[in-house]
Amino acid sequence: MSVWKKLKYALTNHCETREAHEDPELRSHYYKAANRAVMDAVKEQLSSLPNAELLSVSEERGELCAQTRRGKKLFIVATVVSVRPFETAVDFSVTTETKLLPFDFGRSRAVILELYRKLDARLPYIGSGLNS
Repeated sequence: MSVWKKLKYALTNHCETREAHEDPELRSHYYKAANRAVMDAVKEQLSSLPNAELLSVSEERGELCAQTRRGKKLFIVATVVSVRPFETAVDFSVTTETKLLPFDFGRSRAVILELYRKLDARLPYIGSGLNS
């Protein structure tokens, strides 16, 4: 990653993934699993974050919201979309609450990459940005 992009991610307090993201690491991840299995895996990942609390789970919309209360406060929204039978996409949006500075030095991006790394190890990973 270029120095300019590193600086760009360091000087913000929000990061999200999408299908055709300019950063290949932040493209939607696809898993060969049913929607329900992926929802359960994402729910478990968000619950296992230190000091995290699940705020809402909407099975029909495929959205999960979590928030951490201590340390660096994070607000995480995970979106799980079933593309085809046994092909499910996952996107994340992470916002860091900062008190003094309006940026988090890349913490929100690092949280997304860590969540994806754990999901890739747990579920059969197909690829990133497959339908862009």
